[in-house]
Amino acid sequence: MRTDRTVLATTALLALGAMALAEDLPPVLQAPFEEGVRALKAGKLDEAETAFRAVLAKGGTVAYVHNNLGIVHQERGQHEKALAQFREAIRLDSAYAAPRILLGASLLALGRVGEARRELERAVRLAPKEPLARLQLAKVEERAGDWTAVVEQYQALREMRPQEPEYAYGLGNAYLRLSEWCLHELDRVDGGTARLLQATGHGYRVQGRPDLALTAFARAAEVDPTLPEVHLAMAQIHLEQKRWAEARQEIERELLLVPESAGARALAERLRALEASPP
Repeated sequence: MRTDRTVLATTALLALGAMALAEDLPPVLQAPFEEGVRALKAGKLDEAETAFRAVLAKGGTVAYVHNNLGIVHQERGQHEKALAQFREAIRLDSAYAAPRILLGASLLALGRVGEARRELERAVRLAPKEPLARLQLAKVEERAGDWTAVVEQYQALREMRPQEPEYAYGLGNAYLRLSEWCLHELDRVDGGTARLLQATGHGYRVQGRPDLALTAFARAAEVDPTLPEVHLAMAQIHLEQKRWAEARQEIERELLLVPESAGARALAERLRALEASPP
């Protein structure tokens, strides 16, 4: 099973493997290492492996050589072999975040979600501003079904790169899945409650199905006549559909329940302005 080839392996190599030309390697080993990097970027995995193993055999036992050899194995779907190389890279340089990210990816590919989470949490602590670390941790949390944690990672990614559309999409999808999970839990714990019907009504509004939303809100009000915000939501729908009398009635019901409701009072002002405006 290959693991996000272009997004994961190559990005990790370029973004986090900036030590590719570090002074750790003896000058005589720089050229063969660079050949391995070029071969890896070109997808020539056999050539890359030969180059990296030659560097290691000649004494170039530094973390990023093992990291890149691990990427070769990961690209082939040889995740157990990749794990050994990433772990050796970490042993040689515990502050190097790239092998921890890639280790987490291979552990996830092997279905070892708990171990993957631990490694990626360490990677995020080491490199909190590295998007790839958080992106991979979000994937692990998604596999684990922890949508609150997924939201947290995508929020951080959005803060770092607000113009990145994939992060905006990821955050929106995470919010949606978290909402679905909450509704499922609410139904499991106490199905048929007013709160579940209220949440269902809001879901229908988001989907652009106002008639179904009104039905759900009305049922919620029947189940719990003291529940706030239900009549306000119904008033908003009636107002959007220019049913002034129905909107006013729901606003009045909301104010009976919550006299200090700023939302209901603002909606009442808007209704008066609309009624007073020329048709």
